[in-house]
Amino acid sequence: MRIPCPLCGARGNEEFTYLGPAGLARPAPDAPDDAWHAYLHERANPAGSHRELWWHGQGCRAWIVVTRDTRTHRIEAATLARDAEAGP
Repeated sequence: MRIPCPLCGARGNEEFTYLGPAGLARPAPDAPDDAWHAYLHERANPAGSHRELWWHGQGCRAWIVVTRDTRTHRIEAATLARDAEAGP
């Protein structure tokens, strides 16, 4: 899979580290245990378009929000995380 880095151009996915879903909201420090459990352990497994956070560690070291179809791995969009809209 090739990821289109907004700063470096298309690169192989081995240059990147996957963090998880983009827009995941961390609970407040005093949130109840069930909120922390959900944040740490429960994730959706969508079939289709999904926004993900990737780090270009072996390149420009930028955080990138990638919109990818989980069925085909086709990349629909890639933007710098600082420029991406928050949300699922």
